[in-house]
Amino acid sequence: MRILVTGSTGQLGSALLNQLNGSDYKVKITSRRKPERIGHFEWVYSDLLSGEGLEEAVKDVDVIIHAATSPTKNSKNIEVIGFENFLGNLKHIKHFIYPSIIGIEEIPLKYYKLKYEAEELLKNSSIPYTIVRATQFHGFVENLLLSKPLFKRYVIPGRIKFQSISVDEFAKHLIDLINKGPQGRTDDFGGPVIMTLREMAELKIMVNNETNKILSISLPGKLYKSLSDGKNTNSFQKVGKITFEEYLGNKRL
Repeated sequence: MRILVTGSTGQLGSALLNQLNGSDYKVKITSRRKPERIGHFEWVYSDLLSGEGLEEAVKDVDVIIHAATSPTKNSKNIEVIGFENFLGNLKHIKHFIYPSIIGIEEIPLKYYKLKYEAEELLKNSSIPYTIVRATQFHGFVENLLLSKPLFKRYVIPGRIKFQSISVDEFAKHLIDLINKGPQGRTDDFGGPVIMTLREMAELKIMVNNETNKILSISLPGKLYKSLSDGKNTNSFQKVGKITFEEYLGNKRL
């Protein structure tokens, strides 16, 4: 079976390559930038924005894991317009695995709305697919919200909730889906613990023996309310095993 991983230089794409290294699958990878460590994988340049290289990337491929994404730059052109054009080249694909995000239809973020549009495009296509939604990665939460203390304080919207997961665990889950065949919209993949951002900051201070303090603030608007209400979590799908505390501890090793 021949597998194509798109977005092979991103956080999820890199985790997928680590998991697939040494597997029995024939793996092809594609991205705009050539990964530093290709190993025995075949790399093909492609660009969802322009469509360049996509035909060659999908040639002789059975399964695609679509890790390519762009949350901040050219999002609509890549997540929706480019994605729709990409799907038009996939009539021969036996299984298209699409990683998505829990709560995208309830959280008022432009990027999430685009991910939801992409899900609908895939559902309405003739391509056999699996859509699996996940919560945020541990590293994403830390890097975005807990990486830069201000005057020895984490200034955070402390009431918002996360159910963060290990990117490596999610990558393994996606690979396990390959042999299960197309599932349609399958069960969500959530982390083992739901925590407020304040609790996550407290854990980071404890694990790293930091002297930083926490200044928790409230914010107006629907986005803050949706995250405070836990719309980005799924308490019924605590699938991941590695906690945020374990993730922080492993970083120190």
